[in-house]
Amino acid sequence: MNRYPLWKYLLLLAVLAAGVLYALPNVFGQQPAVQVSLESGDAPDAQLAQRVERILDNAGMAPQSVNLEEGRLLALYQGTGTQLKAAGELKRELGDDYVVALNLAPSTPEWLRAIGAEPMALGLDLRGGVHFLMEVDMETVFNNTYDRYARDVPRFLRDESIRYTRASRDGDAVRIEFPSAEAMNEAEDALASQFDVLEFSEAPEAENTLVGTLTETEAQRINDFALEQNLTTLRNRVNELGVAEPIVQRQGESRIVVELPGVQDTAEAKRLLGKTATLEYRLVARGRDAQAAERTGNVPEGTELYHTRDGQPILLQEEVIASGDQLVDASSGIDQQSGSPAVFVTLDGQAASNMFDVTSSHVGDPMAVLFTENKINTRYEDGEEIREREKIEEVISVATINGVFGKRFQTTGLGRNEAHDLALLLRAGALAAPVNIVEERTIGPSLGADNIAQGRNAVIVGFLLVIVFMAVYYRGFGLFANAALIMNLILVVALLSLLQATLTLPGIAGIVLTIGMAVDANVLIFERIREELDGGNTPQSAIKSGYDKAFSSIADANITTLIAAVVLFGFGTGPVKGFAVTLSLGILTSMFTAIVGTRAIANLVYGRKRRLQSLSI
Repeated sequence: MNRYPLWKYLLLLAVLAAGVLYALPNVFGQQPAVQVSLESGDAPDAQLAQRVERILDNAGMAPQSVNLEEGRLLALYQGTGTQLKAAGELKRELGDDYVVALNLAPSTPEWLRAIGAEPMALGLDLRGGVHFLMEVDMETVFNNTYDRYARDVPRFLRDESIRYTRASRDGDAVRIEFPSAEAMNEAEDALASQFDVLEFSEAPEAENTLVGTLTETEAQRINDFALEQNLTTLRNRVNELGVAEPIVQRQGESRIVVELPGVQDTAEAKRLLGKTATLEYRLVARGRDAQAAERTGNVPEGTELYHTRDGQPILLQEEVIASGDQLVDASSGIDQQSGSPAVFVTLDGQAASNMFDVTSSHVGDPMAVLFTENKINTRYEDGEEIREREKIEEVISVATINGVFGKRFQTTGLGRNEAHDLALLLRAGALAAPVNIVEERTIGPSLGADNIAQGRNAVIVGFLLVIVFMAVYYRGFGLFANAALIMNLILVVALLSLLQATLTLPGIAGIVLTIGMAVDANVLIFERIREELDGGNTPQSAIKSGYDKAFSSIADANITTLIAAVVLFGFGTGPVKGFAVTLSLGILTSMFTAIVGTRAIANLVYGRKRRLQSLSI
C-alpha cells in the first residue's frame, strides 16, 4: 500500500545530489581581486596575464593566482590591503590602455565551475556588488549653454539686420557690443522677446554693451533637466549591462548613486557608466589652411580647429548639423562596401530635416564626424586613488557628400569594439553632462557583516526552533519533516544559485517564511494521519489517507500564496522582487519536499511492515 518503486527513490536522490552540488559554491565565499581589462574592450590574453604576474612579483605583491576566465583577467589576493596596493602598481605600469578595477571573485573550486555551479548573487545590503557615487559636472552644462547662446544671439541679430560690433561669451554671460545706443536699444527689445530665458542689462563698465545672463528659474530648470536626463541615461546603460535589481537614484543637487548588486565585471560597468561619448556632424571648412592655423594659433572666424586620429589638423565649421543627443537609434555593424566596422544611426525629425537641407546644398563637399569623449583617468599613489579628467575630441572620418540623405546613414572610422560601445552609449541616450565617479566601492564582507550575521541568525534560529518543535510534537514523523526541511533549504539555495538571482535581506525573509510554510504542509498531513488513527483505521491506511486527503488543502494554500508572490514580482521593484523570487521558489520546493520527500521516507520506514501496530506520531 505505502511503497514507492525504486525509480522514485533514485529520482529523489538525484534531485538531492544536484541540489547539494549547486548549493555548495555558496560555502566557499569570495576573495579580493584586481581585475585588468583592455580599454579597447578586447579580451585579455595569456601574454597579458604573464605580464601582470611579472609586474606584481617584481613589486613584492605576488598574488595567489592570476586567472583568465570569461574574458576577464583576475589577480586574486587574501586581503584588501595588498589588493589596493597591487591595483596602484598595475595602473602605473600598464598605462592608460588598460582598465584596472577592484573586484570580488568567487572562491569556487574549478571542478564545481566545470559543471556550471556558481554562488548566488548577493545584494549590496549583504555582500557583493559595486557602489558608484557620481557627480554631474554642472559647470560643463552651463558652459555649453552659454556657448550655445553666444552663437545663437549674434545669428539672430544678423537675421534681424541689427548692427553689432562684437558678440562673445564673458564667463557666465553673453556680451554684445554695439556701435550706438540706438542699435543697443533696438537689440534689447528684440532679444527680450526672442530669448526670454536670458536677462539682458547694460554693462556698467562699458558703453553700448549688453550682458545677458540666465534667469534663476531657467538655471534651476537646466540643472534639474541635466540631472534627470543623466538619471534616465544611466538607467538605460545599466539595463544594457543586464544587472539584476539595480539602484540608480538622485542624491542632492548634482550627484547620482548607482548600486549594481551581484556585478562581477566591475571594470566593464565602470567603463560604460562613466563614459560620455557622442558624435557631431559638421562641414569641413574648405579653402582654409589648417596647418597655418595650428602653427600660428589664428583660427579663422566661424571655424574650429581639431585633429584627425592620425594627428593631422583640420578646420571644421562651427555650426553643428546633427549631434548624438538627436539620435533616435544606433546600432553597430559592418559596412558592406569597405568591410570595416560602422555605426548605423537614425536621426529625429528636426535633425533629419537639417541634415537633408545641408546635404542638398553641399553635394561634393566634405563632411566630418567629430567624436567627443569625456574620461576620468584613475591612478593610485601610496594606496590613494587620484582621478583626473580628460576630454578627447578627434575627427574619426571625413567623407565627401556624394548624394542627399537625411534620416538614416552610417558612420565609419571606428574599431570593432569601439563601434559596439559607441552604439550602446548612443542608443542608451546621451548624457546631458559628464559624470565623474567621485566614490567607488566594491562592497565586501566587512560592510555587510551585521546584515549577514542578522540574516544568518534569523534563518538558523527559526530553523532550529521548527526542528525542535517537530521532533518533540510529532516524534518519528517530525524527524521525517525535519529531513525534508533540510532538503528544502538546500534546494532553495541551489535554485537561487542556478538562476543567479540577487539575494537581499527581504530575500532572506522569504526563505524564513518558506521554512514555516514547508512545515505547515507537514502539520496538515500529520494531523490528518492522527485523525485517521483516532477513527480506527490501520496505520498503513492512515498514512495513505493522510497524504491523499491533505493534498488538496496544501495545494490550495500554496497556489494562492504563489499567485500573491507572482503579483509582487510583476508590480514590485528592487527588494520586493527579491522577496517574491525566494518566496516563489520556496513554495515550489516545499510542496515537493513536504509531500514527496516525507512520503518517501515514511514509505521506506513503514511500507514493508505489513503487521504495523502503531506509528511514531
